[in-house]
Amino acid sequence: MPVIETVQEIEIVEGHAVNPWVALAYLVAGVCFILALRGLSHPTTSRKGNRYGMIGMGIAVVTTLVTHEIASLPEIAGAIALGGVIGFVIARRIAMTAMPQLVAAFHSLVGLAAVLVGLAAWLNPGAFEILDATGQIMVASRIEMGLGIAIGAITFSGSIIAFLKLNGNMSGSPILLPGRHLLNLAVLVAILGLVGAYAMSGAGGPGEGLLIVWITLLAFVIGFLLIIPIGGADMPVVVSMLNSYSGWAAAAMGFTLHNTAMIITGALVGSSGAILSYIMCKAMNRSFVSVIAGGFGADAAGSAGNGGTGEQRPWKRGSAEDAAFLMKEAENVIIIPGYGMAVAQAQHALREMTDMLKEHGVSVKFAIHPVAGRMPGHMNVLLAEANVPYDDVFELEDINSEFAQADVAFIIGANDVVNPAARTDKSSPIYGMPVFDVEKAKTIFFIKRSMGGQGYAGVDNDVFYMDQTMMLLADAKKMVEEIVKALD
Repeated sequence: MPVIETVQEIEIVEGHAVNPWVALAYLVAGVCFILALRGLSHPTTSRKGNRYGMIGMGIAVVTTLVTHEIASLPEIAGAIALGGVIGFVIARRIAMTAMPQLVAAFHSLVGLAAVLVGLAAWLNPGAFEILDATGQIMVASRIEMGLGIAIGAITFSGSIIAFLKLNGNMSGSPILLPGRHLLNLAVLVAILGLVGAYAMSGAGGPGEGLLIVWITLLAFVIGFLLIIPIGGADMPVVVSMLNSYSGWAAAAMGFTLHNTAMIITGALVGSSGAILSYIMCKAMNRSFVSVIAGGFGADAAGSAGNGGTGEQRPWKRGSAEDAAFLMKEAENVIIIPGYGMAVAQAQHALREMTDMLKEHGVSVKFAIHPVAGRMPGHMNVLLAEANVPYDDVFELEDINSEFAQADVAFIIGANDVVNPAARTDKSSPIYGMPVFDVEKAKTIFFIKRSMGGQGYAGVDNDVFYMDQTMMLLADAKKMVEEIVKALD
């Protein structure tokens, strides 16, 4: 396919011919991506944000295909169609409970794509127009390739570990290696040193210099080492951070490919993911630097083993009728959803219950923790799916002070985010994480499948055994449906 350009239309930027119409198209795509991020910042505009994102990506892809020499357009079209079909089928079939591990899996593909593009540029730099007059890969391109491959490989292997932890194929508890911080630092320094050595190496022609291979291998290793010591309670931050890594990997490869759209998109994803990670770390009272280092929340695992005494302590069991009667008589009810609600798909029954309570004059609010579920915004998405009014949903810092005036705290499938051990037990893996003050409510209803479960962090919860707590042991959806019947 001929390249669309004329002598009059060409500008020279850093030695590469740039069609101003192509630059304009990529600029429009970039603006669409920015509008997409703005739209996704609030549930009411999220659908519009998704549309902007799709439009921007469509413009970027079409522009790239039209303005570049392509060896086989049918092959490219076939690959796009195959990927589109696979993505469509996965999106239709995936359960909301599996969304966090799906996101982690997609991040791994972005990282792997960056690695493959970087290695392709190393093997055939002429096709990427990154050779200098002597037939060597340009120094700037070597740095871009090295960093892009390193970040992509870290994203790939780190995302694989995150997927295995989220999917239950690997323990969600921290796996602590001796001297891990020193080991991580040594590997990272080695990667940066190898990138510098490759940039200055005399062997930098097509496929020359095995330093790039060592960079790739070490980056795969450090991705594994960074994520494996992180416990399950902190996994939402990991998913957000890996999202940021995937963006920076894409941006680095954008420089290698001389593709403005990739640079813009990667920078947007990388910076927004980093900002979200920072916000979540602040909400969890974690150190942002320790997130990047891969060791936060992993020094104390002693509390994970204290749950064996859970059923030996006295606790009270309630029924759907008890919950229905007390909530119908209440003035204020605060509902705290968690991953258990997602597993049971109880959000629609919960919406029906809240509607009935409102008919009885009860004020009902939802309290959402920044890391509820296993992915940022997981609970918000589920409640939006059930058409819960956005005005009824509150973040931790906005509603935590209201538990002292609440007649009922209704906990459905949450555990770690309502565990007072985060404030009192310095040996707990969730110590320091802000949690809801549910123990201040007059009555607490706690829905969980059995007394044996201890949450994703593996920590027992003193709320189970408080005088004002009634345990509703059942599948969350089934229990809420029984409460709805009792409210009639």
